[in-house]
Amino acid sequence: MRRKARTVRVGNMTIGGDAPISIQSMTNRPAGDFDGTIEQIRTLAAAGCEIVRIAVPDIETAAVFAKAKQDGITTPLVADIHFDYRIALEALRQGADKIRINPGNIGSRDRVQAVADACKNAGIPIRIGVNGGSLEKSLLEKYGGPTADALAESALIQAEMLEDMGFHDIVISIKSSRVDTMIHACRIVAAQSDYPLHLGVTEAGTQYSGVIKNAMGIGALLCDGIGDTVRVTLTADPAAEVTAAKEILAAAGVRNQGITVISCPTCGRTKIDLISIAESYKTAVSEIDTGGKNITAAIMGCAVNGPGEAREADFGVAGGDGCAVLFRRGKQICRIDEDKLLEVLMEETHRMLEDTQDTM
Repeated sequence: MRRKARTVRVGNMTIGGDAPISIQSMTNRPAGDFDGTIEQIRTLAAAGCEIVRIAVPDIETAAVFAKAKQDGITTPLVADIHFDYRIALEALRQGADKIRINPGNIGSRDRVQAVADACKNAGIPIRIGVNGGSLEKSLLEKYGGPTADALAESALIQAEMLEDMGFHDIVISIKSSRVDTMIHACRIVAAQSDYPLHLGVTEAGTQYSGVIKNAMGIGALLCDGIGDTVRVTLTADPAAEVTAAKEILAAAGVRNQGITVISCPTCGRTKIDLISIAESYKTAVSEIDTGGKNITAAIMGCAVNGPGEAREADFGVAGGDGCAVLFRRGKQICRIDEDKLLEVLMEETHRMLEDTQDTM
């Protein structure tokens, strides 16, 4: 059962409550490259990103929000602010939909108050971002390092500061490069508050290892019912973050899966090029908009792992010697030559989607 969090509006999106768990990413074009940043926002949105964050290192860069809105961008945009509260104020004036700050590095209380007041007047939420590199010295000394307890306490102290200032539209993210630390810290905050939680493993590394770390951290919390929005951080093209996030949410069973592909790991019984066929099919269907429909396709290596183990799939193939058997919901239909498998799988996919639409 999903943890009940307060709701926060970010542009045309809702975070928390019963709202679907949203997918975020961050642009990585140079700060002054407004056209390149806007192009990347469009690319991310087309890939399925629902909220995009932009680093704003100076006052001049804040103008990117106004330009993006003028160019027709409707995806909610988050201003990532560090150190200078005036940049946050300018980003608000330029149309940012959300401000990400760490109150601990913004400066004196009156500067945090200025940001909180401006966000409240504009109806814009604040995401408190806490990680091991931003912890207060007092907490580092108290806990002996950036432990889960230290991270959680820092986040709750900063949220309490904003609450005392009369500001309540708060989202919290607690990130660590250590998966176990991130999980434990988020569980503490989830148990002690009702703030929507932004999940992610920071500095997770390159694409392969980074996806594994994020899947472990984000996935564990999602299976606990914790989490309201996610970003899979990778040293890779930001679009890869979106693809990974979609896969993690689907695997955790918290988002529409669209077309789910199940395939066996292959063994000595496999007599067709199953790996290539599965990869080609997965790539081919990744661009299909199922309109909210869920279907499952199975690509299996032999009769042992065929219609039996994949009985619950809507359709699939089970390999033979240079051929395969097509089956639908466990029932064998016909034999297919190996060179026709991808074509038949795509035909079955479209047939299944049309049949599903007819029964809606």
